[in-house]
Amino acid sequence: MVLCLILQYLGTGLALWALGRAPGADSGAPVTVLRPICGLENNLAETLESTFSAPGAYEVIFCAADPADPAIALAQEIIARHPEVPARVLVGDDKISGNPKLNNLVKGWKAATHDLILMSDSNVLLPPDYLARLRGQMGPGVGLVSSPPIGIRPEGFAARLECAFLNTHQARWQMAGAALDQGFAQGKMLFWRRDVLERAGGIAALGTEMAEDVASTKVVRAAGLKVRLVGQFFEQPIGQRDFAVVWGRQIRWAKVRRMGFRALYVPEVLAGAALPFVALLASGAFWALPGFLLAWYLPEALLAARAGWPRQVEDIGAWVLRDALNPALWVLGWRGTSFEWRGNAMDKSQVGGPVGPGSDKPGSDKPGSVKS
Repeated sequence: MVLCLILQYLGTGLALWALGRAPGADSGAPVTVLRPICGLENNLAETLESTFSAPGAYEVIFCAADPADPAIALAQEIIARHPEVPARVLVGDDKISGNPKLNNLVKGWKAATHDLILMSDSNVLLPPDYLARLRGQMGPGVGLVSSPPIGIRPEGFAARLECAFLNTHQARWQMAGAALDQGFAQGKMLFWRRDVLERAGGIAALGTEMAEDVASTKVVRAAGLKVRLVGQFFEQPIGQRDFAVVWGRQIRWAKVRRMGFRALYVPEVLAGAALPFVALLASGAFWALPGFLLAWYLPEALLAARAGWPRQVEDIGAWVLRDALNPALWVLGWRGTSFEWRGNAMDKSQVGGPVGPGSDKPGSDKPGSVKS
């Protein structure tokens, strides 16, 4: 129990240090921003509009797989409001891997005109300084900059549970790793040096794992480079959530972590208060339980306050439930090599595709139909 408490405070302390670390100088280099769109997601108009909030030189390419996708019309409306930024929508689905997001993005990657390319999920809210913060971390020896999502504006307890997983759990440990110069990519936000990924075989190389963030981390490290994280992570408006959807998403992510980084997944069962709490119960030291809970969750509350993350009484209740669920989640993460993502069945045995120079070229040399 003492060891778990030490790890809890050490991880949170490292996260607080990483949170306050200032980025390097902004190079001001032009950027291509790729945003895959698929359906009218929660707060989509706001998140897509935020793409155009940055100053400087950049282009925006929205990527849609289905020409009937209703998000296309919304993207076109937003583009029309920002004639000062070169922007377009590319439509088409190029089967380069078993990952539907990569199949959607490859046409945008091929059409990009700049050497710095940001792949940002459509549900991430981009602040006006997002490009400056990303470029500020792209220093010597860095091949990729990333940002795990921070859940904001939860509506209902299920949404608060999702924030509990995203923020003071997953983001906290990502920050701790970054403080030790062991950054891991997160698929929500991948800011690439184009040459790094091209040398690995292009965007198809990211389809060799069950998730593009695992593949991205391995590609960068294989090149002898590092993954850096922005200090204050970018936010994702959560809105309403369903418990079954939240739980299913956590199981999927647990499987991805286990299949991608097995040695790091093994100690995840020690994360959270569940096992120390059970140990206290087994010892009969019931009198110590209130003090233990206060000592355990105080650093999380301090981190949430420092970062401006959700931290109401309901959120603390969600932290407790998250930790109670963690052992079961860890066990389920070991079961099977398949899951469903956005209606697409994915299996480890079927993920992947040809990797090597030029392997991201689809059957046609056209990037897809263009909607202005």
